Parts: sequence; C-alpha cells; structure tokens
Amino acid sequence: MSRFEQYDRLEEPQKRGQATEAIVKAELVTRGVPVLVLEYDNEPYDFVMEIDGWFHRVQSKTAFEATTSGAVRFRTRSVRTKSSGYEREGYEGKIDLFAVFAPIREEIYLIPIEDVGETQMTIRYAAAGNGNTKRVNWYEEYLLDEVLPSLGWNPVG
Repeated sequence: MSRFEQYDRLEEPQKRGQATEAIVKAELVTRGVPVLVLEYDNEPYDFVMEIDGWFHRVQSKTAFEATTSGAVRFRTRSVRTKSSGYEREGYEGKIDLFAVFAPIREEIYLIPIEDVGETQMTIRYAAAGNGNTKRVNWYEEYLLDEVLPSLGWNPVG
C-alpha cells in the first residue's frame, strides 16, 4: 500500500497532520539535521530545526492533488475550531519555513514563508494544460534536498 493510500485511510485532518509531521521530522533526522520538538502545542510552528548554528521555525503541511492536473496544493493559513466558529490566521512573522509532504508524489518540499500566498500555494510537477509558465512554483525548486543546502546544510557522510 502506498503512502497516498495510507493517507486516504486517515479520515481526520489531525491524524494526517500528525503523520506528515512525523514523516518530515524523520527525513530531516536521517539527513543529520537536528530537530527540536515543542513541549506543548500552542506555538504556530510544529518544530524547530537547526542548520549551521541557525534555528528555523517549521510548520508542517500536507499537500494533495490540486483541482488542476499536474500540481499539488496546500493551505498557508492555520484553521482552528473555536466555540464561535472557525478562526483562520496566517503564519507571517511566526514561522520561517513550511515543510510540505505530498503523499501522492511521496516528496517533501521546504518552502520559505516569503514564497507562499496568503491562503494557499500550488506546486506544479507537470506543465499546465493552458501552457501558462508565468509565476509557476515548480516542484524542483522546493525539494527538500535542493533547499537544505541554501540554509547551510551539508549532507552527512
């Protein structure tokens, strides 16, 4: 069974988020990146990673197939359930990076907060049907192993 099929079986968004966070942390640790976990769950970021003496606040997200083919999408806002309804809030100034796991592609993207839109981001892995190539977020630019070196990471061994 693929990870995508496993995610499909997780019906609650909270369980999908927990699975994404665990997968992302494991991938970082196997690359020799120290991961610091929070003692409680009240911060806007899920964990902190240390690279070359710098700390980066990271929010994990799960990306799923976008409504347009050849792309995945994830939300760039926090949604919390309150007694008065839903509360949506952005991450600007609260995190440094999104770590996004796309189960359908089995890929992890590391995206600086400055690169995302206000409510969502689409990452394209195939050309758009309409031929649009302007302002496209190509998956290759955000792959974990492509972005980590720009943060000062050197591969282990």
